[in-house]
Order: sequence, then structure tokens, then C-alpha cells
Amino acid sequence: MTAPSPAPSPTVEFYEGIAETIDNISLRRDQATGDRIVLLTFNQLRAIEQFQSFRSRFAKALKLVDEEGAIAIEPEGIKFIFGGPEGDDLQRVECKLVIDRDDHWDRLMRFMQRYAQANGMAYGESPQADGLS
Repeated sequence: MTAPSPAPSPTVEFYEGIAETIDNISLRRDQATGDRIVLLTFNQLRAIEQFQSFRSRFAKALKLVDEEGAIAIEPEGIKFIFGGPEGDDLQRVECKLVIDRDDHWDRLMRFMQRYAQANGMAYGESPQADGLS
């Protein structure tokens, strides 16, 4: 008898096959619509820093992969924040996702819990909103 193989580590990709690291996650709810808003912050993007994006296919969606399978979410917006002495050093990238269906939210939260656990992030509910930080 063989032991079951461990579940794959959750990954996040903008470009196919290039795993990125989430540095911060903020979860909010739009008071007007009730939609849930996820803001993922990346302090660096491997695909850009190593010019791997030229050799890989852009997914047009953020791809989240875990033991349940893949989720493809088209971001509402992606913001590149630059700084440094010349103003051309990438400081972080913010990726905004809007989730309007409860079943999609539940699946995203299961992924986020796995990602947080696999990457040493603290997970918890804040008094104001659902949240990962």
C-alpha cells in the first residue's frame, strides 16, 4: 500500500506556469451592492522581474490552483505602484477582484485559507469585514 500523496501547494499565477507570491490580502464588502471585494497585494512579480512573461502566455485572468482544482478570475483592476529615486522601481502590484456570488465566495475563501496556511499568513475575521491579513 502506498501513502496518499500530499495535496499540491496552492499557487497564484498571472502567467501560465509562473507562480507568484501574495504579500497581503484585504477582504471588504461594497456597502451599496453587497459585492465582496478582494485586494491582493504582490510586492514583486516573478514574471516581470525575470522577463518570463515574454515566454509565457498571459492568462487574462488570475489563476488560483489548489487541491480542488483551478479558479480563473478576471480582475476588476490591476494597479502597478512605482517608487524609488527615479520613480521606476516596482514597489507593489494591487489586484482587485469583485465576487458577487456566494458559491464563488465560498470557493475563494477555501482557496485563501489553504494559501494562508501553506504560506504562513495569519487568517482571521476582523470586526469590520471578513478578512485575511
